[in-house]
Amino acid sequence: MKKRDIIEFEIGTMEFGGATVSYYNDRKIKMKGGITGQKIKAAVKRTGRGKADVKMLELVEKSPLETEETCPHFDGCGGCTMLSVPYEKQLEIKEKQVLKLFEDAGISGFDFLGIQGSPDNKKYRNKMEYTFGDEMKGGPLTLGMHKTGRHIDIQTVDKCELVDADFNKILSETLEFFRKEELPYYRVNNHEGYLRNLVVRKGIHTGEIMVNVVTSSQVEYDMNRYAEMLKGLELNDKIVSILHTINDGLADAVNCDELRVLWGEECLHENILGLKFRISPFSFFQTNTKGAEMLYTIAREFVGDHSNKVVFDLYSGTGSIGQLMAEKAKEVYGIEIIEEAVVAANENAKLNGLDNCKFIAGDVKDTVKSLDVKPDLIIVDPPRPGIHKQAIRDICDFGAKEIVYISCNPKTLVDDLKDFMAQGYVPEKVKLMDMFPNTPHCESVVKLYKVVGMACQR
Repeated sequence: MKKRDIIEFEIGTMEFGGATVSYYNDRKIKMKGGITGQKIKAAVKRTGRGKADVKMLELVEKSPLETEETCPHFDGCGGCTMLSVPYEKQLEIKEKQVLKLFEDAGISGFDFLGIQGSPDNKKYRNKMEYTFGDEMKGGPLTLGMHKTGRHIDIQTVDKCELVDADFNKILSETLEFFRKEELPYYRVNNHEGYLRNLVVRKGIHTGEIMVNVVTSSQVEYDMNRYAEMLKGLELNDKIVSILHTINDGLADAVNCDELRVLWGEECLHENILGLKFRISPFSFFQTNTKGAEMLYTIAREFVGDHSNKVVFDLYSGTGSIGQLMAEKAKEVYGIEIIEEAVVAANENAKLNGLDNCKFIAGDVKDTVKSLDVKPDLIIVDPPRPGIHKQAIRDICDFGAKEIVYISCNPKTLVDDLKDFMAQGYVPEKVKLMDMFPNTPHCESVVKLYKVVGMACQR
């Protein structure tokens, strides 16, 4: 086997995060994507001693696991790779994958409470970030998601199953509008063009919709014309915010150089477990609202009785978890690196009449050392890369009896848990929450307790 060879094989084991491991002529084959039992053709990207990395070219035969109907975009869009697999089977696969990560890391002795499925496994997303482009060079304008394995090609996904009908209608009407306006889309290869992204958010419980069109500053155009079109749409819920973001950054990401309010408010509102949240266009908020309620309920159960306790909410985002704890806690201190999220968290605390919350802007590994309050309980909910090793040592230095770790990436979770264990904290129980049905991801909640008499290692 050598680079660029085309091989055909049956996919073996699915690993957490979407990779698969198979064997071809006794050689270990690693590939991004795929479902156990699929027969595929793939191109060899690189080879090593007894192994190779490959890229899927063609699905020859579906897996016996694939018994569910899919949307029209499934074969091209990489958004929901497991849509063809029954949901109960998806949960079983994810549970086994995460447990294997714990096993491979040598972490055992905890009470495993299984995986909690999402209340909705379709139409659950409250936010979508679409990209303007074309599906083939010189083709008509498209608006949607990057095609699987393609950096530039964009596939329109106006019949997506992960969002409700309002998202799909806003997407299709936006595309039709800008096709008529004949405005150029932004090309990431030469950084020229105008239309970049469309971001749609919805408060699932409030029905409030935010539409944010993102462009460069390279064309002078009256975007109020677009706003008027949106205001005339017949939707199930109501648009309350129409925004225009100017982004001249070179990165293929939604950043803000200037924000213009075309109509309505600069935010939308959502309710979670009895609390109100003001969500700004760039605030982080869990993309599965009903799933988030279940996740936070699991976290609250793991925390247990926290009446009159001091709680640290680290990597606090817009303060959702901290505010839920504040209803009974003595004091809650949150730390978050994104300043806008901290502003939103403090505003949300005021909105909910919580005067025992304080959210601070800063990097956890630096800011946590400046707190002169001793916590009874620490909650950590870090981003995908996990927690900086120095931050783990500083967190453990507080000597809290319990730590609850909420993770969106079990791979970095198990690495962090080994560091926590080295500092004298032991996993007591673990429960998984599937926040992302039909994708390879899920959340994990772990409760750790401090072993009496074991000092932190510096």
